[in-house]
Amino acid sequence: MPDCDSHRVRGGQVKRQLIAGVAVAATASAGAYLLVPEASGHGLERASYETAAKTDVCPAAKRQMRGMWIATTQNIDWPSKAGLSPATQRAEYVRMLDTAAARGINAVFLQVRPASDAIYKSSLEPWSQYLSGKAGKNPGWDPLPFLISEAHKRGMEFHAWFNPYRAAYSDNIAALPANHPARQHPGWVVKHEGRLYYNPGLPSVRDHVTKVIMDVVNRYDIDGVHFDDYFYPYPGQGTKFNDTAAYNKYGEGRSLANWRRANVNQLVAQVDKAVHRAKPYLKFGISPFGIWRNKSNDPAGSKTNGMSAYDAIYADPKAWIKAGTVDYLTPQLYWNRGFAAADYDVLVPWWANAVKGSGVDLYIGQALYQIGTGGAWNRPNEIPSHLAVNKRYPEVKGDVYFSAKQVVQNPLKVMTRIDEDYYKRPALLPLIKGLPTRPLGPVKNLRNAGGTLTWTGVPGARAYAVYRGSGNSCELVAVTTRSSFRTRANGAYQVTSLDRLYNESRPVSARVG
Repeated sequence: MPDCDSHRVRGGQVKRQLIAGVAVAATASAGAYLLVPEASGHGLERASYETAAKTDVCPAAKRQMRGMWIATTQNIDWPSKAGLSPATQRAEYVRMLDTAAARGINAVFLQVRPASDAIYKSSLEPWSQYLSGKAGKNPGWDPLPFLISEAHKRGMEFHAWFNPYRAAYSDNIAALPANHPARQHPGWVVKHEGRLYYNPGLPSVRDHVTKVIMDVVNRYDIDGVHFDDYFYPYPGQGTKFNDTAAYNKYGEGRSLANWRRANVNQLVAQVDKAVHRAKPYLKFGISPFGIWRNKSNDPAGSKTNGMSAYDAIYADPKAWIKAGTVDYLTPQLYWNRGFAAADYDVLVPWWANAVKGSGVDLYIGQALYQIGTGGAWNRPNEIPSHLAVNKRYPEVKGDVYFSAKQVVQNPLKVMTRIDEDYYKRPALLPLIKGLPTRPLGPVKNLRNAGGTLTWTGVPGARAYAVYRGSGNSCELVAVTTRSSFRTRANGAYQVTSLDRLYNESRPVSARVG
């Protein structure tokens, strides 16, 4: 996603995409939340778990990822600027989540590590400058427990988003905080076009990145680990990335390109294994650049004519799918329908086919930040029409929007259109094959008191699903974190408990009226 690396964000969040080698400007607080209005192949660590949910009430089209990215780098989304008080930072976040909940969002992907810095208390890397205004300065609180808790209060998943290889936006190592890994281990980094990058070819770098991630996994109640699209640096000024010494030491006769891809694949596999060994229920996913390869370079590629992740930044999502080292992919399809070099209508079926039968979930990264920047992006129905395309492919299990700021601002009322046309009903999060499927017990003491359903909460429940109707002749009307639901419509109702992965319990029924 565009966070001021080789995809530059300026002014109105205009992203510069590399197409055919040319840069083109493509231009309700804590408590319970009804997410829409009520009136409308891993290893042995997970092999012992069941592979299918026991219960799925009203299964038709009720599970969908509806996520948003929250970028902290450059203060794109949160906090709105550096140096705000903890109270102001908390208030901004609560307002953002309240609006997101009202717009149907059920998952957030928050950037906890923009550039080898931390939006949380860490003994491994310095505090992020985007909190206090100065790299390494304690902001006066640890935001992460609050950020996670507020998402969970609204029935949202919280995915911790890490940039694995960016070390600093400046190549001046001496200016970094004393505890910055690049100062402590200058041999880990490569100076490249004014910035510092960790060298993906070094085992010590892969170990450090994994250690940072596992520190968060072990200390915080996150729901997932997430990588963005930055691996080896994007093509910029054409400067050679100077990893020659590492290649000479570790290349083992492979071509430079194959060695670089193997380095990335190795990190992905290493993180996947460590995350699921520690907490088998966590999700690990990546949001790759939207073009794997072009058909002109590879018969298996897409009918596109743009920069390719495989060739330019040495990211190979098809390898991750084949190896089963990711739970989901969220390719950034940041181009409009009909765009000649990278047509949305071409790329969605390509990605759907890539994951078909693999057990890897597919969500589409949507360029909400592009709305209003010109051309096709001035059409209020551009992104809503993307969701219509997605419905043709059962492999597409939802969307993630970049970024939170636009979800709140609702440019050209696009989120309103999406809510009215596609998010009229709430959605449970998709169940990913291979993750634990052990539903909680059912709710108890379900009763109707004058149009308000109440029940006794279930220990460990993330939320509750409320259905109107009986059997499979029903519809999901609410996802709530409370043990009650107010309705004005008479009829049969069913309530299920949801665990943290949104596995459902056996339904319990009651009648209103």
